[in-house]
Order: sequence, then C-alpha cells, then structure tokens
Amino acid sequence: MAGCVLERCSFFVQKKNRFCKMIVGKEKRFCGEHAVVEEGNSRRIVCPLDPKHTVNADDLEKHLKKCNAREKPKPVYYTENINAGSSDEDESIQQVCLSERSGADLHSLLAKLEAAASGSAWELQDSFLSHPVLQDELADPKKGDSALKHLKQQSSILGHLEALQLLAGRRCFVEFGAGRGKLSHWIHGALKNCEEVHLLLVERSTTRFKVDGKHQDPGVQFERLHIDIQHLDLSKVPLLSQKTIPLVGIGKHLCGAATDLALRCLLETPGGSTAEPPHKLLKISPPTPQGSSAAPGSSAVPGPDRSGPSVLGLVVALCCHHRCEWRHYVGKEFFLQRGLGAAEFSAFCRMSSWATCGLRRANQAHPGQRPTNERDDDDHEAVGEPQSENLTSSLSAAERERVGRLCKRLIDGGRIDFLQKKGFDGRLIHYISNQVTLENVLLTAVPSRS
Repeated sequence: MAGCVLERCSFFVQKKNRFCKMIVGKEKRFCGEHAVVEEGNSRRIVCPLDPKHTVNADDLEKHLKKCNAREKPKPVYYTENINAGSSDEDESIQQVCLSERSGADLHSLLAKLEAAASGSAWELQDSFLSHPVLQDELADPKKGDSALKHLKQQSSILGHLEALQLLAGRRCFVEFGAGRGKLSHWIHGALKNCEEVHLLLVERSTTRFKVDGKHQDPGVQFERLHIDIQHLDLSKVPLLSQKTIPLVGIGKHLCGAATDLALRCLLETPGGSTAEPPHKLLKISPPTPQGSSAAPGSSAVPGPDRSGPSVLGLVVALCCHHRCEWRHYVGKEFFLQRGLGAAEFSAFCRMSSWATCGLRRANQAHPGQRPTNERDDDDHEAVGEPQSENLTSSLSAAERERVGRLCKRLIDGGRIDFLQKKGFDGRLIHYISNQVTLENVLLTAVPSRS
C-alpha cells in the first residue's frame, strides 16, 4: 500500500551489528522469531532439536515433525562408517598442543620429520593450466578479486582433467565436498555436446544458492547427495547401481580428513575391503606435461566388472591438513614404515598449519595490516596455534613455513602410497600460483599402465 511504513523488529543482532530486518505484526515490537525476548512473553520457547531457533509453545508438537533439525530416514546408500577406516589403540593417545610441548620434544619431532622426508622428491612442479570454457568469465572486468581467485582455480582443475583425458562423456563425475557445485557447473559447460554426462554432487551441509538446480539439460544429469562422505557407499547410489558407468573423482579444496574419506569411497570395495585387485583400465596415457594436449583418439576403457563402478581417475585440490585424523588417514602404513605413528601424525598435522597461517618475521607488517602472504580462502582458513617460546626463538618464520609445507607433503606422501597400492599413478603438482591461494597443491591419479 502506497505511503504505508512497515515496522521492523527491534531486536539487535549482535553478530551482524544491526537490527533484525523482519517485519513485525500490528502493535508488536519484535518479529515471531525474537518475540521470546519480549518481557512477559512466554509463548516462544527454544526448539529442543536446534537451539538456534525458537517456536511457539502451542505449536511445538507440530513443529518437531517438520523441523529441519529432526532425524531423517537414512538413504539407501548410507552405510555407517564404511569409509572411516579402522580404529586402533593409538587413537586413544592424548593430543598435545604444540605450545604445551617442551623445546626438546619439538626438536625431536623436527628430526623425525626430516628423517622421514629424506630421500623423497618433495619438490613439486608448477603446472598452471586453464580451460576455454571459463575464458569469458575470467575476462569479465566486473569480476572482483574473490570471484577471479576461484575462477582461476576452477579453470586450472578443468585444464588438468582435460590433460589427463578425463574430461569426456559417458562417465560420472563425483564432486566431493561440492558446496554450491560450481566445479560441476563448469564441467557441465565444457561437456554440453557430449553424451551421458552424469554429475554426482556429495555435500553433508545444507547449502544455499546451489547452481545444480538451474541445469535442466536432458543430456546432462545432476544429482545431489546430502550425506557425509564417511557413510557413503557409491555402489548403492541408484544412478550407479542401475547402469555401468565409470567414475571420475573431483574436488576443490577438500578439507583434511575429507580427502582420505573420498579416496576410500572411490577406491575401496563395498564394506571397506581392500583385498580386491586394482581396478584395471586400458589405454590410459600418462599425465601430459604442462600446457600440452592429450593424444587424439586415446580414451579410458573400463576393465573387468567388479562389485562397484570402475574409476578412471581423480583430480582433487588439497587443503587443511591440520584437520586430518589418524583413524581416517589412508597412509597409516606409509607412516608406520618410517617409524611414525598416531602421536607423530597428530603433531605433524598441527605443524602443517605453519605453511598457511600467515607466519611472518616480526615488524615486517604494521599492526593490524593484513600480510600479503596470508591465506585468503574464506571457507578454508588455516588456524595457527600458539607456539612454544623455545621453538619460536630458534626457528625463523621462513623456516616454520618450510616445516609446515614439509608436514603437508609427508601427509600427502601417504596418500600417494595408498594410490599406488590401489594400482594408480598419483602425482602432486602446483596447479595455481601461491599468489592466488597458498593451498595450491593438486592431487591427480590415473590407473597405472603396468
């Protein structure tokens, strides 16, 4: 109605530093959600399933039946802890913060780290690729720095998929930790003219502004699985159980233990057994050098049938090694062979944050100024923890950053070892400049030709 002034809620939202914008009823000061704070109002109570919202006490029984926090029926592809890995007695070891360790203890850990990494090729090559499907977006002057940062990473990931001959039709791309599904969105754009392109988006969190709902093309099938990777049995997903179609695993910044869960989800047989021989694929070319294109006519052909879908390869951008967990880690044998166990793994995970938490020499930046090398991935912020004074005084910021990166590479080395035991050639490369993101390592794998 013209000239009508709508009254807003009088509740001040501390987190957002502003008043609630909801419209209130006639002669009311608060909206329905915040009416619980109004003096003398006992009708609104906190929801027993989720304390983040309130409900009218008279409607509680009805609300509990439809509340989004209620326990929902498990989907057919849910198998509890199928990808969690085996637990052992070492898990009960109490984790100790780095700041609580003595200087001698920390230097002993550094000696073990150097010994475990000695003789290994930890220098990663740069391979900054791109894909033409994102050229227009990258050239758009209206794009801000944050948008360009993600577009550059997505473009390089697609470039590596193409270089490995994985970007083609007649296969299913499984995006782990899909979020809004932007990576699958660009794969869809690159394969518009291909047949039988399936995109399976796996995400445990409720996500707003999903892009997969906008795609209605008959030739491309999007499906979103709202489930934790830890409990996902791919062989029971209706799409994959009804037809034989090979898989390609993808992911952009797959946090910590989620990478290990995804590797098991893709490469281990239903039930968690690893006794089955590696999944053989024919005519797989090795990864092509930077900037080169794949040989024409070569393609991946599934080998003998197995209890689950065959895997053509995977391309996953790694991050957040400080969030890894010993139980879920796929490289336990790799660590044990080097005389390392759960205690060292936990310490190295914590130390890995030194590579990306913005450590810098004292007085290099003004107070309150953001350092130029500080990580800026909004959803994957690496958190540095307080350091021991003994260690801080003996190690420079540059040395701590080197140690952090060495911890990351050792953890990733266990993943490469796992892939090799499964019959895959795994590689670690810098897929984007560290000026774009400090988490710039890509894990790729294709079946071994041997």
